[in-house]
Formats: sequence, structure tokens, C-alpha cells
Amino acid sequence: MKIDLLQMVEQGGCSSKIPPKQLEEVLRYLPIAEDPDILVNIDTQDDAGVYRINDELALVFTTDFFPPVCSDPYEFGQIAAANSISDVYAMGGMPILALNIMMFPASKLPVEAYSQIVKGGFDKATEAGVKIIGGHTIDDTTPKYGLAVVGFAHPKKLTTNAGAKPGDILILTKPIGSGIILAGHRLGMTGEADLKEALEYMKLLNKSGAEVMKKFGITGATDITGFGLAGHALKMARAGNVSINITMTAVPLMNSTLKLVDEGCIPGASFSNLDYSETDTDFSVDLNYNLKMIAFDAQTSGGLLISVQESKAEEMLSELKSAGLNMSAIIGYVTTRKEKLLYLSS
Repeated sequence: MKIDLLQMVEQGGCSSKIPPKQLEEVLRYLPIAEDPDILVNIDTQDDAGVYRINDELALVFTTDFFPPVCSDPYEFGQIAAANSISDVYAMGGMPILALNIMMFPASKLPVEAYSQIVKGGFDKATEAGVKIIGGHTIDDTTPKYGLAVVGFAHPKKLTTNAGAKPGDILILTKPIGSGIILAGHRLGMTGEADLKEALEYMKLLNKSGAEVMKKFGITGATDITGFGLAGHALKMARAGNVSINITMTAVPLMNSTLKLVDEGCIPGASFSNLDYSETDTDFSVDLNYNLKMIAFDAQTSGGLLISVQESKAEEMLSELKSAGLNMSAIIGYVTTRKEKLLYLSS
């Protein structure tokens, strides 16, 4: 029996996150634990929490899960696992252990589909060197899957939202456009080749990018997920008290992204992300509307946005491409804090 998971959801992947404005309202009421060994908490809205064990070891802890982004259960499991593990990579950590988080309609989804989702997650975790040692499952009307992940890091070698420094160059390791392409697929506007490209990028671990970051001693980075390139860049700027400048024509795009937006395929999450970021963003007068909306496209298991010293940028870009991240590109730079946090130009 062939299962199409997309028949069970209205929206999937990181586009299913609650709007960032609403999230910030929720976080205002979240109590924050006080402990000198908590090195990273929600203050900077980083990708994961970090707790120091001793002078040489810290735990990086994160969780992520979402509804299906594709029809195939096994492929969905792979993407969800890659997305969950990515948060540890973005913090400069090495993922070690994970627990499954699974919700599915027991009366509607065959056990075979459930097992394929978990198998996809297991195989992707194994590729990352992560051991899944348990988990939790509940009955729910909409399928959802992800992981809670624990990693190791050196307390003094973390990469955080707050680590971008004036004069740094920004490098993006994966192209943008997965949210738009997935929306186009639902509307029958996307060809199979373009959909396959998006799925392959979503399944691609950020492991090699993280390894290159460590080699260059990077302190500022994030991964691009539900808040889009602009939203996550804004979070970096706010956390580091700097301004970030992005040239949208330099941002690598998945093949059909620009064409789909030009045809009117703009997911609702893009408008929510724009609403969140608009007040703190300067849009150059020559910025094309299509590129503007692409900047806010919600990504699922997106690439790393890395802040690197200008003197090391070209060498790092070469290393990333040698590591197989062929679409890596320099897309902007960091300055001292200006009137706006984020500047988008064509």
C-alpha cells in the first residue's frame, strides 16, 4: 500500500512553526533557569542550549520536529532527522545521542509507514554518527517526527548567534527556496526534477560545513530554517548588536525558486516572516520584490549562515566547496550597529 503523507497535512516542515512574532510573545512568559554553567539559553534565540560540564566539555541540547514535507515516509524521516541534528552543528558541537519524537494517527497511518519514518531517521542519524537510544510516541491526528539531540562541544569554541563581528563576511552553504518549491509542488507548479533537488538539499547534513567552521575557528553562525534567511540573519544581528548586510542577487537559489515566485507562488510563512522582520530591516529601493520575498522563505533543514573574518573568507569558501558544498557563496557582510539591524539589497 503506497502512503502519501502530504494527504494528511495542511503545511509541513519548518513552515509549520508558529509565526516569529507570536513566538516572541510566548517566550516572554517562559521562566529562565539561572546557573553559571548555562552558557547559552533562549536569550539570544540560538539553535540549541549549552550547558558546561567542566572546562573542556559542554553539552549541546536541542529538539525539533514537524509535519511531513514530502509524500514518502522514509524520505520524511531522513529530512526531519537532518533538520534536528543541524542545530548541534550550528552551535559548533558534535552530535552524539538522540531520542525519537513521533506523533501519528494510529487508526489511519499503517505501521509500515511509521516504521519507514523511524528507519529514515535512524539511517540519517547513523550517517551523522548519532545513536538513537529511545524516544516517545503519541497518537495524534497529524503525523509529526523529529529528534531530541545531545552533542558535545568545547565551552570556549561555541558558534552562536551573538558571534558575528563587524568586518566579517557572510557565507551561506546551501541554496534558498525549499519552502517555495514545496508550496509549488502542492499547487502542481513544480516539476519532479526541481522537487527532487529541494529534497536532496533538505536531506544533506550540515556536518561537512560544521567541520570546516571548526577548522577556521568560527564564533558566529546559525542554520537557516523556519524564519527564512532574513529572519535568522536578523536574529544574529540582534544577538551580536551589529548590522548585517545581504546582497540578494548573490544568494544561491534552488533552480525553480525565482520562476515560482514570479508566478505568484509565495507561501504564507514568507509573509509572517516579513511581518516579524520588517520594522528592523532596510530594503534598498532597487531590491526586486521577488528577491525580497525569497529572503523570507521558510527553509526546512537549510544551510549554515557563517560569519567569518574577511581575511579568511575566500579560503573558507574554497574549503566548503571542496567538502562538497558546491553552492556555498559569499552573500554579505557585518558592520557596526546602524539604524537598522538588517539591510537587504539587490
